[in-house]
Order: sequence, then structure tokens, then C-alpha cells
Amino acid sequence: MNQRSAWFDDLQKNLSDLIARSPAADIERNVRGFMGQAFTRLDLVTREEFDIQSELLTRTRVKVDALERELRALEARVAALEGREAAPE
Repeated sequence: MNQRSAWFDDLQKNLSDLIARSPAADIERNVRGFMGQAFTRLDLVTREEFDIQSELLTRTRVKVDALERELRALEARVAALEGREAAPE
């Protein structure tokens, strides 16, 4: 079993060396550079930035919902007060 593992390790090392010296390595570097430039132009955000903005949006939504409930309650009170004031006339 140990000989087999050593043989696989040697094979992996030889393949890695072969790929590193081949045109494939240059192509990979060029593709990575091209993709990096393309992603920069797309103005993408990191996952961390996305998560932060998502959390801020959630908190804002909760506050807006609470304010909407409060506004409806105040409108109901005003309508009730106006209804009582309008009745004597």
C-alpha cells in the first residue's frame, strides 16, 4: 500500500511539473487575468458586503413596518377625534 501511495505521489508531482511547464499554465494565468478584469468591470461586491447590506435592509424593513403600524394607529385616532368633533355641528 505504501508503494502504491508513493507511486501516486510521484505521478501527481510529475503531472504537476508537466502542466507547470506547458502552455496550459500560461493560458491559465491569462484567463485568470482576463476574468479578474472582467469581474472588476462588472462592479461586483463581495459576499461580506452583500451580507452587510442585506442585514441593513432587513433592519430598515422592520423599522418601516413599525412606523407604518404607528401611522395607521395615529390616523385612526385622528379620524376618531374628527368624528367626535364633527358630530355636534
